[in-house]
Amino acid sequence: MSETATLHRRIYDDLESRILSGDWAPGSRIPFEHELTERYGCSRMTVNKAISELATRGLVTRRRRAGTFVAQPRVHSAMLAIPDLRAEATARGLAYEFRLLARKERAPTDEERELANGGLLLELDGLHLGDGAALALERRLIALTAAPEAMTVDFRKVPPGSWLLDFEPWTEAEHRISAVSATPRQATLLGLKAGAACLCVERRTWRDGQGVTQVWQTFPGDRYDLVARFSPGRGDPR
Repeated sequence: MSETATLHRRIYDDLESRILSGDWAPGSRIPFEHELTERYGCSRMTVNKAISELATRGLVTRRRRAGTFVAQPRVHSAMLAIPDLRAEATARGLAYEFRLLARKERAPTDEERELANGGLLLELDGLHLGDGAALALERRLIALTAAPEAMTVDFRKVPPGSWLLDFEPWTEAEHRISAVSATPRQATLLGLKAGAACLCVERRTWRDGQGVTQVWQTFPGDRYDLVARFSPGRGDPR
């Protein structure tokens, strides 16, 4: 393990410990990134990576121009990490690319009204690639009442999942994972045979009770790892 990777893990563990121990109460601001950079004598990128991981676990929320704050607690018996596919591919040494296939703003269907919360939805279709090979096919809905800034983002330059993790933090998430067979279109985009085994991860996130996004990510069956973090004694399963 490189020195940078070791330091990143140390920073993450230190911050996580302060949060889980209650030393930093829910709603309190954690030190700014430049303060942590000085404290640990490292690059801002290393600090940012540690904080991003805390955000994906729902332990902190990021507020633009205000800082990063300890999230309000939610009762869960297990926490399934929300992956940043760009970060994961880069960590594996792959040249990452997100290819935006389609984008449109539209009214919600009856089933989508709860997510939309009285507003419109931004629908995005895209393909995640590593070293030119397809990693996952993605269909995503973003509630514009919760994330109006999404309308101005060029998702050809930044993948929507990465942008949401950085700028629209969540406080609660729900996952549904199922085994599916690749449709002809999915098979073509993922470089598989029609009917090949895939995993579909459906995820919904909320911020303080308001829906933020719903996404379906379809992975070739041999290219996806499921990781859950269990915390015994912190409450009953939902």
